[in-house]
Amino acid sequence: MLKLLKNLTVYLKLILSNQNMIKINILLLLFVFSINLFLQSCKTKTTMSNVHSFAIRLLPGQDLNERIQEFVVQKNIKAGWISTCVGSLTQYNIRFANQPEGSSDIGHYEIVSLTGTISVNGSHLHISVSDSTGKTIGGHLLKGCKIYTTAEIVILSSYNFQFNREKDGTTPWDELQITEN
Repeated sequence: MLKLLKNLTVYLKLILSNQNMIKINILLLLFVFSINLFLQSCKTKTTMSNVHSFAIRLLPGQDLNERIQEFVVQKNIKAGWISTCVGSLTQYNIRFANQPEGSSDIGHYEIVSLTGTISVNGSHLHISVSDSTGKTIGGHLLKGCKIYTTAEIVILSSYNFQFNREKDGTTPWDELQITEN
């Protein structure tokens, strides 16, 4: 690229006066600077070396909430999150928004979403499930969600943080407290 720019400069010197050469050199420098900025912005400098991944598959009859928390304790995950989950349930137990108690039902439900933060110090998970007509409901995941065929879950975690749950005065509930390691 530098050779091309040198040749272009020599050619322009031959056909243009000295007065215009200053303008052309400035434009060429701006062009080279712009190309350099573009190429630098294309380089990926993000690292995922501090993010660890886990994959688990739950079996028929297992409790989704209990099994996830058992796995979190077994792997000593202090700051994690659900990356993805698909599967099915024969029973759900979900606390809907602004309700004091959970709601449950028996049938066949697809897990269409599971998300939240997980930690040995407490987890907070939300789930969405759909029935055979596609009607979808969601809310806070409680114990009592029983696996029908499978639950395929990918969990990510970071050693850069520690998640804790405690009352902080902003709500009546134990809320996420994040500590950087």
